[in-house]
Amino acid sequence: MTQTIYLYNTLTRQKEIFKPLNAPHVGMYVCGPTVYGDAHLGHARPAITFDILFRYLQHVGYKVRYVRNITDVGHLEHDADEGEDKIAKKARLEELEPMEVAQYYTNRFHDAMRAMNVLPPSIEPHASGHIMEQEQLVKEIIENGFAYESNGSVYFDVEKYNQKHHYGKLSGRNLNDIINNSRELAGVGEKKNQADFALWKKAQPEHIMRWPSPWSDGFPGWHCECTAMGRKYLGNHFDIHGGGMDLVFPHHECEIAQAVASQGDDMVHYWIHNNMITINGQKMGKSLGNFITLPEFFSGSHEKLEKAYSPMTIRFFILQAHYRSTVDFSNDALQAAEKGLERLMDAWNALQKIVPSKDGNIDVGFAEEIERKCYEAMNDDLNTPIVISHLFDAAKTINIIADKKAGITPEGLEKLLAVFDSFAFGILGLMKNAGTDNAGREEVFGKVVDMLLEQRSRAKAMKDWTTSDAIRDRLMALGFDIKDSKDGSSWKLNK
Repeated sequence: MTQTIYLYNTLTRQKEIFKPLNAPHVGMYVCGPTVYGDAHLGHARPAITFDILFRYLQHVGYKVRYVRNITDVGHLEHDADEGEDKIAKKARLEELEPMEVAQYYTNRFHDAMRAMNVLPPSIEPHASGHIMEQEQLVKEIIENGFAYESNGSVYFDVEKYNQKHHYGKLSGRNLNDIINNSRELAGVGEKKNQADFALWKKAQPEHIMRWPSPWSDGFPGWHCECTAMGRKYLGNHFDIHGGGMDLVFPHHECEIAQAVASQGDDMVHYWIHNNMITINGQKMGKSLGNFITLPEFFSGSHEKLEKAYSPMTIRFFILQAHYRSTVDFSNDALQAAEKGLERLMDAWNALQKIVPSKDGNIDVGFAEEIERKCYEAMNDDLNTPIVISHLFDAAKTINIIADKKAGITPEGLEKLLAVFDSFAFGILGLMKNAGTDNAGREEVFGKVVDMLLEQRSRAKAMKDWTTSDAIRDRLMALGFDIKDSKDGSSWKLNK
């Protein structure tokens, strides 16, 4: 590890030198999706952000255990404590088992991640598979005096915790104001005050997903899963916990409180958060109904899309902005990203065809300077847009050499190939030939068509004929000939 990496820690609100607790081993936990619907562009951003961090830490020599959870229980419809479980509601409406819904959308999430070349995590635990660990967490918090039982549910006592510790240190909120305001609602419902959050919820008779516990047949609160599973797989103290900025409060704030209340000290050293994808300046999300799913981006089937966009275009679009900056969706921005990606891949293809010259006027020093600048940008809080700008600078020189207006030495060519390969493909995770020549386009879009047909097959199996027909009709409208047979579906591109 010769690189000194600076990462912005949300907890301290400043960039800090990254020093793992147990180098060269690094523990990283990232909040994954709630699997009751297709992933949208807002889900792609944390997946790609922490994929970059995962790739870079490994690139510089760390051994990373990357844990990304699947939320398949306890994420309620209205807020963290009230309403119907989102997966159970989907199951009830579609007359399916909740785990059938969860598995279906987990598979679709994995399909989308593979298409965008997001590496799988080291461990991908499901909340429903770790009920015992979450119950144990709740027991410890109760034993330490920071939780109380009420009508079979268990709530975290925020006011009591705040007397001894600092609830609000991650989000910077004044919890005294929140607690005082919540007193106006005192006596309403089961909580001592409305700032308290659920650790365990008693299941109502109609609630499908339930487990036995010392308090009631019920289910864990949403915030419990990450604390319990992070501790199980990464220990009581680990390096990085991350997710979208929308999780800072209440989810990650509650996680910090749970960890301190159960074990006496903080569990996480670096809290890292990516900013939001917006649409017309408003956060893109399912709760607001303004989201576009990743399969819709890949097929171009949403009314706000002028065309289909490849998975690599989506990835490049996200990487063109720093992960802590907002990114506003527009067709113009995506099409600009598509053209930028094509320019970069054209330069890569040209670079591979260049014949070096011993007396070339561009030597290994040029490539080493590009490499130095790229490392400098990555070490400065994963500044991918600056890395991309340096690769574009290299692309300009590559085009000059390809046009035979300059020459490059053998050592210089070898180094430039290695630098381009490492940063464009190994670290940024772009796929070779993505978005360049026709063969490259067909290879990438072919994988997407296969993914969509697999999703169509699953929709047919679940008798979701509306989705099945929509995928087929949109692909045919885009110029793909789809044929169904007893062995499945096949396709070819009409030329």
